[in-house]
Amino acid sequence: MVHQPIYLDAHATTPLDPQVLDAMLPYFTEHFGNPASVSHAYGWAADTAVKLARQQLADAIHADPEEIIFTSGATEANNLAIKGVAEAYFAKGRHIITVATEHSAVLDPCRYLESLGFELTILPVQSDGLLDLTKLEAALRPDTVLVSVMAANNEIGVLQPLADIGAMCGDRHILFHTDAAQAIGKVPLNVQTMKIHLMSLTAHKVYGPKGIGALYVRRRNPRVQLAPQLHGGGHERGMRSGTLYPPQIVGFAKAVAIALASQDSESHRLTELRQTLWSKIQQGVAGSKLNGHPIQRLPGNLNVSVPGVDGQALLVGLQSKLAVSSGSACTSATMAPSHVLMALGLDQELAYASIRFGLGRLTTWAEVDCAANHFVETVKALQQGG
Repeated sequence: MVHQPIYLDAHATTPLDPQVLDAMLPYFTEHFGNPASVSHAYGWAADTAVKLARQQLADAIHADPEEIIFTSGATEANNLAIKGVAEAYFAKGRHIITVATEHSAVLDPCRYLESLGFELTILPVQSDGLLDLTKLEAALRPDTVLVSVMAANNEIGVLQPLADIGAMCGDRHILFHTDAAQAIGKVPLNVQTMKIHLMSLTAHKVYGPKGIGALYVRRRNPRVQLAPQLHGGGHERGMRSGTLYPPQIVGFAKAVAIALASQDSESHRLTELRQTLWSKIQQGVAGSKLNGHPIQRLPGNLNVSVPGVDGQALLVGLQSKLAVSSGSACTSATMAPSHVLMALGLDQELAYASIRFGLGRLTTWAEVDCAANHFVETVKALQQGG
């Protein structure tokens, strides 16, 4: 019998919660209607399910249901937010601000806009991964139309001060977008108190299905305008055309509801597991380095660098027992060092020799002990030339 490695890559994706699957199944078969079919019972049933899910997701971030626009995931939501604002507010200004540690789903759309004539400011971060708010304030201009700063980093787990950023942008009538793909269901999110205008979400980081996400778009104080990026049918208030997929939408809302019900207790448990894992690694591997702020980070995130060890050899050595990664799942196939770790000031060698642990709902104390022991043993073997 082949034993599967311990799964510690919850920032890449998470398994579908069985309760989520149960909620989804009827909408594949029994309730298969198109939510846009308003002339018969099949469409009504699907539409009712979508409306309930929209309400549940809105409640999760303290929004109104009409402010939730369904997308295929956070990548599409980020593209819709960034390109949609740029096009809709073209007459106001052409300056966009983001951060060096953002996901490529934010950086790439911003660079695309730069190629079209927009001016892009990419702010550095401090050595702990946090944005220096004084640098953000200094970068804001009368022609700045959008600031995009992620809620929780996908590699180092750092939580940015959203409320402070939101207040700064709000005072200057600048739109504030946050990629909260890694944050939803794990840390509290409130678009009102944080003064967020646009927020990207996804389901598969929180034990929901892949292929479904959402974009929160504020409707009042101020009402955010977006130029649609998909045309054909006028679905989702005209912002995102395409037939809605009720099974995915129902699963998304169910996954978030489950996560919120245990958010506080799970956060405490994962923080303890993370601290235990880090303590064991520190004790066993001299010179090991924690990447990112030690406290202001996702409960289940641990990103560690080991000086003097070949990063690829380390990852290969761990694979027999541990499913971990060296960075973002979206860029792990490339040979380039992590742009996130380089932004923290790590040199290329240390950035290569980094491992991201993503602890999740299914992670046990026994698995953390096993992971720590295997990590320490693998590093020592490599240091000894084994």
